[in-house]
Amino acid sequence: MIQTTWKQRFIMLAAVFAVFVAGLVFGAVLLRSGSSNSGPYQQVSGSQEVGGTRIEQSVRPLPEAEDGSFAQVAEQVLPTVVEVSVVAMVEQQSPSNMFEFFFGPRQDQPRREFERPGLGSGVIVRHTGSDVYVLTNNHVVGEADEIEVGLYDGRSYEAELVGGDERTDLALLRFTSTGDIPVADLGSSDDLRVGDWVLAIGNPFGFHSTVTAGIVSATGRRAQQAGAGLPELTDFIQTDAAINPGNSGGALVNMQGEVVGINTWIVGGQTGGSVGLGFAIPMSQAIGAIDQFIEQGRIVYGWLGVSIADASADALPSLAEDLGILDRSGSLILNVYRGAPAAEHGLLPGDYVIGIDDAAIGDTLDFQRVVGSIPPGESRVFRIVRDGSEQTVEITIEERAPEDQLTDAGDIWPGVTVLPLDDDLRRETRIPDSVDGVVVAAVPQNSPAAAAGIRPGDVVTRVDGAEVATAREFYRLLADAGARLELTVARRDAEVDIRLPGL
Repeated sequence: MIQTTWKQRFIMLAAVFAVFVAGLVFGAVLLRSGSSNSGPYQQVSGSQEVGGTRIEQSVRPLPEAEDGSFAQVAEQVLPTVVEVSVVAMVEQQSPSNMFEFFFGPRQDQPRREFERPGLGSGVIVRHTGSDVYVLTNNHVVGEADEIEVGLYDGRSYEAELVGGDERTDLALLRFTSTGDIPVADLGSSDDLRVGDWVLAIGNPFGFHSTVTAGIVSATGRRAQQAGAGLPELTDFIQTDAAINPGNSGGALVNMQGEVVGINTWIVGGQTGGSVGLGFAIPMSQAIGAIDQFIEQGRIVYGWLGVSIADASADALPSLAEDLGILDRSGSLILNVYRGAPAAEHGLLPGDYVIGIDDAAIGDTLDFQRVVGSIPPGESRVFRIVRDGSEQTVEITIEERAPEDQLTDAGDIWPGVTVLPLDDDLRRETRIPDSVDGVVVAAVPQNSPAAAAGIRPGDVVTRVDGAEVATAREFYRLLADAGARLELTVARRDAEVDIRLPGL
């Protein structure tokens, strides 16, 4: 056993302390030497030799390394962030006397028109000739009848909506000016790291040109983590920089004075204000929308023509295990639409998409994003798992129609979502042990399957006369179906044969 005297311990402790002090001094030198870089607060690197060992260091200085202020970044960006004031005209019935005030207006009461004001923020992203373009949130301006933008220097302009998109919650405004209008520097949100300093700039509660500071708390946050009603085709940068009502559409800024996100939503307290949970659309996902809005007035999405779902240990685990995909990432095709690209090129219900070209598919949201980003008319190779084996299918993507013109459920095939009949499901649904097959879990309204009488809870026991015991067998038989599809379903104590058109 080696014994250490108190003198030896003291010398070792002193050496460690000396290295620590040297590191502090060296870090301070690095911070000071980085102050002459082009951006307000640039990363600097260097090395030092301690005890015969060369130590490489990379330091991202804090604002305190300059003069304890974020002023340099704020002064650069503030002139490019605008206040967006909107007025929407709404119609509603209003009481004309005390009786109607307490018991509601009569059915024949005429509807009156009211002005509903709103407030948000925006970022000047382009100045072409006399046209100035402002990027903001669709939920700020999407229903506006009147739009006005107020600049940092006090000038104000009437603006018009160039285009908006609910699926990303982005919109682009345009106003005309022959004067000097500053334009924001747009940065790469892909370079953000958790812990980086950021500023949120906007007009919370109407307080013009407000700057708040915080850090990047997380990246890749999803709308599903906060509930419904939020855009699904983007993820979010999470920050603890204070974001409040009125900040929507404003800028999230890095320490180089670049806009790296569009502030969009918050998880608020009881008063609706900030509790340190703010979220911004990454600029890497927003920047492509600018040209599409200008050129086409909307964002153009690729369309495949399928209904999909996650199938994993967390979602539909029994189905994922049945299909042999429990430990794989991807998205499961539940139904296809007749005449759509998927059906025309051979993608089938039960296929599990694991990749598109070189892009791996992590889940259903990834699948929607990748397909939506494919330009209409271009082809991609879809990598799938079908009946336990990997295959590829090349598909030419079409343009997604507006929401109100999308293919209705009358074209969906086969129009049923099934689950394997395991012991737990059998017990919950009280299906007798004598009945084997797959259980119908969902039937879209107005689909041929619904019109033919198939209901949730039915057990499909045969497909085109062949017995079915597993979901894999069900999808295998669907793939072999001809011009007509016959399903035998067990319902209570009876069996019913149901005929559907083939794919």
